[in-house]
Amino acid sequence: MSCVFHVEQYDVIVVGGGHAGIEASLASARMGCSTLLVTMDTNSIGRMSCNPAIGGTAKGHLVREVDALGGEMGKIADATGIHFRMLNKSKGPAIWSPRCQNDRDWYSQEAKRRVFSHGNLEVRTDAVVDVWIEENEIRGIFTSSGLRIGCSSLVLCGGTFLNAVMHTGLNSTSGGRFGEPSAGGISDSLFKRGLRTGRLKTGTPPRVAKDSIDFGLTEEQLGDENPTPFSYQTKRIENKQMPMYLTYTNPETHDMLRLGFDESPMFTGRIKGVGPRYCPSIEDKINRFADRDRHQIFLEPEGYDSNVVYINGFSTSLPEHIQRQALTTIPGLKNCNMIRAGYAVEYDYFPPHQLEHTLETKAIKGLFFAGQINGTSGYEEAAGQGIVAGINAALRVKREPAFTLSRSEAYVGVMIDDLINKGTDEPYRMFTSRAEYRLVLRQDNADSRLMRKGRSLGLIGSDAIDRLNEKEERTLRAASFLEAETASSEQVNDLLRSKGSETISENSTLGKLLRRPEIEIDDLYAIERVRGDERMAILLSDRESRERVAIEIKYEGYLRRQEEDIRRFEKYEAIPIPRDFDFSGIRALSREGREKLERVQPSSIAQASRISGVTPADISVIMVNLRKHTLA
Repeated sequence: MSCVFHVEQYDVIVVGGGHAGIEASLASARMGCSTLLVTMDTNSIGRMSCNPAIGGTAKGHLVREVDALGGEMGKIADATGIHFRMLNKSKGPAIWSPRCQNDRDWYSQEAKRRVFSHGNLEVRTDAVVDVWIEENEIRGIFTSSGLRIGCSSLVLCGGTFLNAVMHTGLNSTSGGRFGEPSAGGISDSLFKRGLRTGRLKTGTPPRVAKDSIDFGLTEEQLGDENPTPFSYQTKRIENKQMPMYLTYTNPETHDMLRLGFDESPMFTGRIKGVGPRYCPSIEDKINRFADRDRHQIFLEPEGYDSNVVYINGFSTSLPEHIQRQALTTIPGLKNCNMIRAGYAVEYDYFPPHQLEHTLETKAIKGLFFAGQINGTSGYEEAAGQGIVAGINAALRVKREPAFTLSRSEAYVGVMIDDLINKGTDEPYRMFTSRAEYRLVLRQDNADSRLMRKGRSLGLIGSDAIDRLNEKEERTLRAASFLEAETASSEQVNDLLRSKGSETISENSTLGKLLRRPEIEIDDLYAIERVRGDERMAILLSDRESRERVAIEIKYEGYLRRQEEDIRRFEKYEAIPIPRDFDFSGIRALSREGREKLERVQPSSIAQASRISGVTPADISVIMVNLRKHTLA
């Protein structure tokens, strides 16, 4: 590069101010590393590109885990939320998931405030065009303004901006988000250094003016009366809640949309990248599910003072005039004013088998990837990767042991392990079904699972740990009381009858009664001795402790079995595979197994067993050859 000026040196540089970049840069700075956040536009820090919402099924688990480690997403969501709901409450507690709708502008402002207020974190407005690498190790970055800035660790959080192209109908323009340019140079530079790249696609729906919608023709969706915060450090949600609204497409809508199929960039082959299967565009829905005569559409206001409504469920890249006409066929939207058309974005990503579990690249030391650059979708998945990458970038600078999370410890661990071992040829989205130990990895106990880890890293304060200790002690005392105290038939049979539960003839412990599916912990407060017990009175005042006690008693047998499964898992996780282990020389391995093992280079037997295409027979062969390798 010509006219390059070396400016200064930082411990850690983070590129990109999205949800991954926020968590990575703040984690690094809080761990004592001089940190620089480079973004093309400081006003875009924390911008919610698609739906202005945080959480959802399994995604809410990720947010609570990020918070327990010392991250920011949950706190920002609590501060700026306008509609909170705990999803799946009618089902088992393993899949209860918090979600909130946020004020879009307020969320970004709060994110910027937190980034700019940290004294150990600097922010620079610039575009990174190349990476500075010597002897396969990161040395820094080159920017479009001609600067060369040095660092020991670099975290790339490129989002959907790497060589990005936006599509609406037959029109294509360079850009990673409406009104924002794409980022060129980085993908090509890393490709030349041996890293593989691919193309993925995502999309967003049109936005409509709120004052042009007839909400009387839709179904009102209210938030929870007493919402659960995301952050364990938020005492309660004080914000006024706004309703959301539900409506539906119909056969007329589908017929109108089909008129644009011959100009669809998806169906005409203009888009080569693969889109998210679990969040399809509206044209993909009616093409794949032609027998369905309607699809849900959620109308979600973007803030208290905003006239913009997000049309959730109507993601599309069809021509603008088709989008506008199709919207008017939906109940409530007959006279709607479409403020902005939906569009698709196609962008570069790096297949994640090229990463360690720390999110450091295997090929280049000190280079970390986080977020959509790894093939994931969603703010929450990005935040989970961001905090892990930021922690490890800082630990590398400090020459301290790396930080990783296993599948048995966190949804964040499940996600990273899935990405590395299974890879992804479509945008990866977290689901509760991906976690084998989901009853142990609940959203309500992320603090007990991870907060002390955050404390050891310097990301969680002592006050938060004191509160956690108090909560756990309170929970333990209440559980001990319920398991020890008995009730007679005279005391509980009226309650049992009212709940449609079988009456008792002999004394029963309160814990045994609570294990009945018809009985909830609040029902036990109808029993006078429970109401009068100080331990239970304290528990009654704390919803989180009350829910924790109920879950751990009701599901005690299932939890015990999962904990036994985890111990077996950890046994195989503890059998290491040396870095110099040569899979290519083992002829007894299946061809697919050998190829996958050579590509991923697993570090343990357990990791090898989770690689798609590696059979149980392959694992047996590896075990035999490991013994030979150890004896050699």
